[in-house]
Amino acid sequence: MRILTDIPDDDIEKLDALAAKGKRSRAAAIRDAVKLYLVHNTDNKDWIARGAGLWKHRTDIGDAVEYQRAMREDRRPYEDI
Repeated sequence: MRILTDIPDDDIEKLDALAAKGKRSRAAAIRDAVKLYLVHNTDNKDWIARGAGLWKHRTDIGDAVEYQRAMREDRRPYEDI
């Protein structure tokens, strides 16, 4: 969809410089900016569901609880405090 919007000249100059630096068009830079704005300003929490269990099939990581216990084994027990 096409839209018409007013953007100050100094912002257009900065936008054009950033777009040129990335070898992209002004329109592509604006599309990315709108997408980023929407990501940061919505209450959508589906990223949690997408990330949940992401590493569950990895075998090179090990058990997190075992790691924590190993890191803490040199500490004084809570009963002694």
